[in-house]
Amino acid sequence: MSSKPVTMVRIYLTEGKHQYQQLLELLHDKEQVAGVTAFRGIAGFGQSGTMHSSTLIDMSLDLPIVLEFFDDPEKVSTVLEHLYSFIKPGHIVSWPAFVNSGE
Repeated sequence: MSSKPVTMVRIYLTEGKHQYQQLLELLHDKEQVAGVTAFRGIAGFGQSGTMHSSTLIDMSLDLPIVLEFFDDPEKVSTVLEHLYSFIKPGHIVSWPAFVNSGE
């Protein structure tokens, strides 16, 4: 089995700003990336130091959300140029990876 190079991208958001739905639509409709997975965190904090968490008593609607996708490095480079104007600095992480191509 062979593999091909891709670029992985992980975007850190919070649920409360409803930014992830707009981002999902952008990545699906306009950018047409290969696929996106959204993860909902149970707790987290970022640069502000504000803790976002879920408890049994208080089901927060401001939980951490992580969107992750991969695609060809050239395509991801173009997508990232668009995302940098949409997502504030420090919330996008990317790295090279390999995907099994089945060829």
